[in-house]
Amino acid sequence: MTLRKILVTVVGHVDHGKTSLLDQIRHSDVTAGEAGAITQAIGVSIIPMRTIEKVCGSLLNHMKGKLTVPGLLTIDTPGHAAFTSLRKRGGALADIAILVVDINEGFKPQTLESIEILKANKVPFVIAANKVDLMANWQYDKNKILLQNIESLDHQTQGEFEKKFYELVGQFQENGVNAERFDRVQDYTKQFAIVPISSKTSQGIPELLMVLTGLAQKFFGEKLEIETTSHAKGSILEVKEEKGLGLTLDTIIYDGTIRTNDVLIIGSLDGPIVTKVRALLEPKELAEMRDKKSKFKNVKEVVAATGVKISGPNMDGAMAGMPIRAKTKASKEEIEMLKAEVQAEIDSVLQEDETGESGVLIKADTLGSLEAMKVLLEEKGIPVAFASLGDVTKKDLSTLESLKDKDEFTGVLLGFNVKIPVDLQTQIKEKDLTLITREIIYQIFDNYEEYTATLQDKIEKRELANIVRPCKFSIMPGYVFRQNNPAICGVDIEIGQIKNGDPIMTTNGKSVTSVKSMKKGQEAVQTAVQGDQVAMAMPNLTVGRQASEGDYLYSDFSEEDYAKLRKLKKHLSKPEIALVKEIVEIKRKIRPVWGV
Repeated sequence: MTLRKILVTVVGHVDHGKTSLLDQIRHSDVTAGEAGAITQAIGVSIIPMRTIEKVCGSLLNHMKGKLTVPGLLTIDTPGHAAFTSLRKRGGALADIAILVVDINEGFKPQTLESIEILKANKVPFVIAANKVDLMANWQYDKNKILLQNIESLDHQTQGEFEKKFYELVGQFQENGVNAERFDRVQDYTKQFAIVPISSKTSQGIPELLMVLTGLAQKFFGEKLEIETTSHAKGSILEVKEEKGLGLTLDTIIYDGTIRTNDVLIIGSLDGPIVTKVRALLEPKELAEMRDKKSKFKNVKEVVAATGVKISGPNMDGAMAGMPIRAKTKASKEEIEMLKAEVQAEIDSVLQEDETGESGVLIKADTLGSLEAMKVLLEEKGIPVAFASLGDVTKKDLSTLESLKDKDEFTGVLLGFNVKIPVDLQTQIKEKDLTLITREIIYQIFDNYEEYTATLQDKIEKRELANIVRPCKFSIMPGYVFRQNNPAICGVDIEIGQIKNGDPIMTTNGKSVTSVKSMKKGQEAVQTAVQGDQVAMAMPNLTVGRQASEGDYLYSDFSEEDYAKLRKLKKHLSKPEIALVKEIVEIKRKIRPVWGV
């Protein structure tokens, strides 16, 4: 057994300095070659232990014990895609993450997204509070370590730094993360370390690497042990068309050894692909796999953990996030075993509900994204009926229709980084289907919560429309158009509302009539609301006997409707709530336990 490199993922909001941070560690220049200095593709860098020792210098003397890990394998992911593509059976591929936050801007949408995904995958992380150099009057002496630099700042600048720093700590606290400055952390198993850094001047980066490497060595000892003689296990980062090579796979090999001419098994939606490794291209140390200037070298074999580009025939159908296996001189039985292993890994995430239970339908662009969505939905208590990969299809809409019939609340499609083809829009509109697709996972959940809240509101208002609501109105003097059979009078709606068919009672609680019909001017109306004056037809009522001009009358709701009114109280106005109480008091004079 040997120790592999620590797999580190760098996550955070776009433009907060993820790639610049890696550049400082590597002393290369990836950001400069990218559009708008934003990470455009997934990259992998091999950082050997000697580089870490060179960057950290004397800081490593503070650490107990000798550093035994062989180095870092850093994965620089594009913005909010975080590390969701990087997965293996049972969770995230990364051992530890660096969460980069701009100390001046604080939390942004993708900061929240990264925390959600890290927590969902139970991946520990160190926080890099970047861009301290942009703070007013910040001084930097490269001969001093970070804490000495902070202590030598003038009183006002130190105060401003502490204020911004603890505002950031507060934001983490609000999102369920107990964080503290790295030198003030009392227990690394309960607190997350924040290291103030500048990816521009490299200030704080030695401290960040020290904390990261020390944590990884302390907590992942056995996890870093791998069997280099076994078959290779890996995950696809990107599928790329390369000039002269055709279709290639940028992969992370996290266990075992892969060799040229190995049998290669690739996970796909249509079942495992069996092919051969034609060539292995390995990046040189301190080079970036996606840096066009970097020189790849052809190698015969690659030992985990590392990034490698694989070239081979018949790889159509391969997609980011899919598992791969490779074995030298594999027998038919071994190939079948590896195919089953790959398929089991895919099946553990994909889901087709066979029980007929209700739930949401989820879609994502990679297996890792889908898994993150499932975990987060599970935490929120939202059932998942179906989980699949790729853009929305006609079949998805048919499934969604039947899910909606079972339960309107969960009969929704939630999609991360997937497209809805234009030709499906008509069907979506006609069937009134709900599809929520976003490029940030937590926004999907926010939108879903908004949808369920709106739907609940709609259902409650629909329920309210079907019961007798509180209403108090008077018979207007001089506006009795017919005394009986039916009585037709001008009435003034003082509080609440009343509709055709609603029963009516007198001020002593006696049920005397109901609303047969109403007219407002020349127009027949179904409902009259507060402030309306309408002509109301009331059967079985004689004006002058059961009620007279100027008298008040009330809507006569049942005990069942009263229970519903209490439940739907938030949709009633304050005067309506007071009127409910008034009507109940009248009824309880006749029967004290009414509505109890």
